[in-house]
Amino acid sequence: MSGTPQPVTVVGLGPMGRAMVTALLDRGHEVTVWNRTASRADGLVERGAILAKSVADALAANELVILSLTDYAAMRQLLEPAPAAGALAGRVVVNLSSDTPEETRAGAEWMSRQGAVMIAGGVTVPPSGIGQPESSSFYSGPREPFERHRATLESLTRTDYQGEDPGLAALMYQIGMGMFWTSMLSYWQAVALADANGLSATDILPHAESTMNAMPGFLRFYAGRIDAGEHGGDVDRLAMGEASVEHVLHTMSDAGVDTALPAAVAALFRRGTAAGHGADSFSSLVELLKKPSP
Repeated sequence: MSGTPQPVTVVGLGPMGRAMVTALLDRGHEVTVWNRTASRADGLVERGAILAKSVADALAANELVILSLTDYAAMRQLLEPAPAAGALAGRVVVNLSSDTPEETRAGAEWMSRQGAVMIAGGVTVPPSGIGQPESSSFYSGPREPFERHRATLESLTRTDYQGEDPGLAALMYQIGMGMFWTSMLSYWQAVALADANGLSATDILPHAESTMNAMPGFLRFYAGRIDAGEHGGDVDRLAMGEASVEHVLHTMSDAGVDTALPAAVAALFRRGTAAGHGADSFSSLVELLKKPSP
């Protein structure tokens, strides 16, 4: 970006929205803000942000509009009524709200009917990561307006453009969230088991960290084999994995902790064995998880 930093509007001042406004102000952008609860803007206004009287005024203030809302339903509830919808024409709306790829595509189509261009985004860090050089966000949608506003978006995080399909950023975001929430649940399960045996989360932290740190190696090893459809039992076997997860399940049960998560894992392994994959790698479970062929 050359010359004066681009003015930008931010709609939605939850923790993420406020962090974005702060990062933009720190980098010299003029920022117009709007939030249903106007008092959330007080500290930002003190730092130089401009509080719009209405969402329509906020949209009208700048070509580039960033939405930081709960989901796309919240976007429609906010922007569909007049006069907000009428203020969208000619705007480039960067929607950083979370939702499914299909809802994202539908949102982009709705924006287009209002005369706006929508770029979808998926922020991969919490509010504390906004403005940090190591942070990154996924983006997808029309390339020309994305490139035109890339420098402003990089005031927030690094940008990882996925392509013209607006649903791609949401897809990559949800892939990451699926892995994150499941991984963190496995850690909560480990903490519960430790607690039942007189150990604290701090006590098991070194072991938990070393276990998680080993995961990238497993991902790299299996990725190529999965893409090639190779699930041979030359390295590991599902039957042995099933025995292991049954031991995990029984350990949890014996300790008296909740077994919903390990029971679900064990059930998936049993399905794999019942499907005839006992002698194959446990990567064969991917085939059970995939969308069925037509």
